[in-house]
Amino acid sequence: MIEEKLQDQEEELQNQIDVDTNDELQTHLNNIIRDCKDKPGMLIPVLQQTQKLFGYLPENAIRRISQELDIPFSEVAGIVGFYSFFSTTPKGKKVIRVCQGTACYVRGGKDVLSAIKNKLKISVGETTKDKEFSLETNRCFGACGLAPVITINDHVIQRVKPSNIGEILKSFEE
Repeated sequence: MIEEKLQDQEEELQNQIDVDTNDELQTHLNNIIRDCKDKPGMLIPVLQQTQKLFGYLPENAIRRISQELDIPFSEVAGIVGFYSFFSTTPKGKKVIRVCQGTACYVRGGKDVLSAIKNKLKISVGETTKDKEFSLETNRCFGACGLAPVITINDHVIQRVKPSNIGEILKSFEE
Protein backbone atom coordinates (compact mmCIF):
# COMPACT_ATOMS: atom_id res chain seq x y z
CA MET A 1 0.00 0.00 0.00
CA ILE A 2 2.73 2.47 1.01
CA GLU A 3 4.92 1.40 -1.93
CA GLU A 4 2.01 1.89 -4.32
CA LYS A 5 1.34 5.38 -2.94
CA LEU A 6 5.04 6.30 -3.24
CA GLN A 7 5.13 4.99 -6.80
CA ASP A 8 2.03 7.08 -7.65
CA GLN A 9 3.66 10.19 -6.14
CA GLU A 10 6.86 9.51 -8.08
CA GLU A 11 4.92 9.11 -11.35
CA GLU A 12 2.98 12.32 -10.68
CA LEU A 13 6.21 14.21 -9.99
CA GLN A 14 7.77 12.87 -13.19
CA ASN A 15 4.68 13.84 -15.17
CA GLN A 16 4.84 17.31 -13.63
CA ILE A 17 8.53 17.62 -14.53
CA ASP A 18 7.79 16.49 -18.10
CA VAL A 19 5.04 19.11 -18.44
CA ASP A 20 7.02 21.87 -16.78
CA THR A 21 10.08 21.40 -19.00
CA ASN A 22 8.32 20.98 -22.34
CA ASP A 23 9.91 23.56 -24.66
CA GLU A 24 6.77 24.04 -26.74
CA LEU A 25 4.68 24.85 -23.66
CA GLN A 26 7.35 27.24 -22.41
CA THR A 27 7.33 29.03 -25.79
CA HIS A 28 3.55 29.40 -25.56
CA LEU A 29 3.89 30.72 -22.00
CA ASN A 30 6.44 33.28 -23.21
CA ASN A 31 3.97 34.41 -25.88
CA ILE A 32 1.11 34.71 -23.38
CA ILE A 33 3.23 36.85 -21.06
CA ARG A 34 4.67 38.95 -23.90
CA ASP A 35 1.20 39.70 -25.31
CA CYS A 36 -0.08 40.91 -21.93
CA LYS A 37 3.03 42.31 -20.26
CA ASP A 38 2.44 46.03 -20.69
CA LYS A 39 -1.33 46.00 -20.30
CA PRO A 40 -2.72 46.87 -16.87
CA GLY A 41 -5.03 44.40 -15.13
CA MET A 42 -3.87 41.37 -17.11
CA LEU A 43 -2.72 39.11 -14.27
CA ILE A 44 -5.91 37.03 -14.06
CA PRO A 45 -6.18 36.61 -17.87
CA VAL A 46 -2.50 35.55 -17.97
CA LEU A 47 -3.13 33.03 -15.19
CA GLN A 48 -6.25 31.74 -16.97
CA GLN A 49 -4.41 31.29 -20.27
CA THR A 50 -1.49 29.64 -18.49
CA GLN A 51 -3.81 27.21 -16.71
CA LYS A 52 -5.47 26.39 -20.01
CA LEU A 53 -2.03 25.75 -21.53
CA PHE A 54 -0.69 23.46 -18.78
CA GLY A 55 -3.98 22.15 -17.39
CA TYR A 56 -3.04 23.67 -14.03
CA LEU A 57 -0.65 26.35 -12.71
CA PRO A 58 2.80 24.86 -12.05
CA GLU A 59 4.84 26.77 -9.46
CA ASN A 60 7.58 27.58 -11.96
CA ALA A 61 4.99 29.16 -14.28
CA ILE A 62 3.60 31.24 -11.40
CA ARG A 63 7.14 32.40 -10.54
CA ARG A 64 7.82 33.25 -14.18
CA ILE A 65 4.60 35.26 -14.45
CA SER A 66 5.48 37.06 -11.23
CA GLN A 67 8.93 38.02 -12.53
CA GLU A 68 7.86 38.98 -16.05
CA LEU A 69 4.86 41.06 -14.94
CA ASP A 70 6.88 42.55 -12.07
CA ILE A 71 4.31 41.52 -9.47
CA PRO A 72 5.48 40.03 -6.15
CA PHE A 73 5.25 36.23 -6.08
CA SER A 74 3.24 36.41 -2.85
CA GLU A 75 0.61 38.54 -4.59
CA VAL A 76 0.34 36.22 -7.61
CA ALA A 77 0.25 33.12 -5.38
CA GLY A 78 -2.38 34.82 -3.20
CA ILE A 79 -4.62 35.39 -6.21
CA VAL A 80 -4.13 31.79 -7.37
CA GLY A 81 -5.06 30.54 -3.90
CA PHE A 82 -8.04 32.86 -3.52
CA TYR A 83 -9.93 31.98 -6.70
CA SER A 84 -11.33 28.45 -6.74
CA PHE A 85 -11.08 28.16 -10.53
CA PHE A 86 -7.28 28.16 -10.35
CA SER A 87 -5.50 24.90 -9.59
CA THR A 88 -1.89 24.20 -8.68
CA THR A 89 -2.31 20.46 -9.17
CA PRO A 90 -2.83 18.65 -12.49
CA LYS A 91 -6.43 17.89 -13.39
CA GLY A 92 -7.98 15.09 -15.39
CA LYS A 93 -9.21 15.59 -18.93
CA LYS A 94 -12.71 15.80 -17.52
CA VAL A 95 -13.42 17.71 -14.34
CA ILE A 96 -16.55 16.61 -12.51
CA ARG A 97 -18.05 19.24 -10.22
CA VAL A 98 -20.82 18.20 -7.86
CA CYS A 99 -23.08 20.94 -6.55
CA GLN A 100 -23.35 20.92 -2.78
CA GLY A 101 -25.58 23.98 -2.51
CA THR A 102 -28.65 23.70 -0.28
CA ALA A 103 -31.14 22.56 -2.94
CA CYS A 104 -28.78 19.99 -4.46
CA TYR A 105 -27.66 18.78 -1.07
CA VAL A 106 -31.17 18.15 0.27
CA ARG A 107 -32.25 16.54 -3.02
CA GLY A 108 -29.45 13.96 -2.92
CA GLY A 109 -26.26 15.76 -3.88
CA LYS A 110 -24.39 14.09 -1.02
CA ASP A 111 -25.41 10.64 -2.30
CA VAL A 112 -24.45 11.59 -5.87
CA LEU A 113 -21.02 12.66 -4.61
CA SER A 114 -20.59 9.38 -2.73
CA ALA A 115 -21.58 7.39 -5.83
CA ILE A 116 -19.01 9.22 -7.96
CA LYS A 117 -16.29 8.75 -5.34
CA ASN A 118 -17.07 5.03 -5.15
CA LYS A 119 -17.24 4.56 -8.92
CA LEU A 120 -13.98 6.42 -9.66
CA LYS A 121 -12.23 5.36 -6.43
CA ILE A 122 -11.07 8.92 -5.73
CA SER A 123 -11.91 11.62 -3.19
CA VAL A 124 -12.74 15.27 -3.73
CA GLY A 125 -9.67 17.08 -5.03
CA GLU A 126 -8.16 13.95 -6.58
CA THR A 127 -7.66 12.70 -10.12
CA THR A 128 -8.02 9.15 -11.39
CA LYS A 129 -4.78 7.29 -12.12
CA ASP A 130 -5.50 7.36 -15.86
CA LYS A 131 -5.89 11.17 -15.62
CA GLU A 132 -9.36 10.99 -17.18
CA PHE A 133 -11.43 12.43 -14.31
CA SER A 134 -10.92 14.89 -11.45
CA LEU A 135 -13.53 15.43 -8.75
CA GLU A 136 -14.49 18.73 -7.15
CA THR A 137 -17.42 20.18 -5.25
CA ASN A 138 -18.96 23.61 -5.63
CA ARG A 139 -21.34 25.56 -3.43
CA CYS A 140 -23.98 26.39 -6.05
CA PHE A 141 -24.37 26.34 -9.83
CA GLY A 142 -27.50 28.48 -9.81
CA ALA A 143 -29.61 25.62 -11.19
CA CYS A 144 -31.55 24.85 -8.02
CA GLY A 145 -34.72 23.85 -9.85
CA LEU A 146 -32.76 21.10 -11.61
CA ALA A 147 -31.19 19.67 -8.45
CA PRO A 148 -29.13 17.69 -7.91
CA VAL A 149 -26.74 18.97 -10.58
CA ILE A 150 -23.24 18.01 -11.66
CA THR A 151 -21.06 19.38 -14.42
CA ILE A 152 -18.50 17.51 -16.44
CA ASN A 153 -16.33 20.15 -18.05
CA ASP A 154 -18.89 22.46 -19.70
CA HIS A 155 -21.78 19.98 -19.69
CA VAL A 156 -24.52 20.48 -17.08
CA ILE A 157 -26.26 17.29 -16.03
CA GLN A 158 -29.52 17.74 -14.13
CA ARG A 159 -31.59 15.66 -11.73
CA VAL A 160 -28.74 13.21 -11.24
CA LYS A 161 -29.41 10.00 -9.35
CA PRO A 162 -26.67 7.93 -7.72
CA SER A 163 -27.90 4.92 -9.73
CA ASN A 164 -27.18 6.79 -13.00
CA ILE A 165 -23.56 7.69 -12.24
CA GLY A 166 -22.06 4.69 -14.08
CA GLU A 167 -24.06 5.47 -17.22
CA ILE A 168 -23.21 9.18 -17.06
CA LEU A 169 -19.48 8.55 -16.64
CA LYS A 170 -19.47 5.96 -19.41
CA SER A 171 -20.95 8.53 -21.82
CA PHE A 172 -17.91 10.76 -21.16
CA GLU A 173 -15.25 8.07 -21.58
CA GLU A 174 -13.14 8.17 -24.70
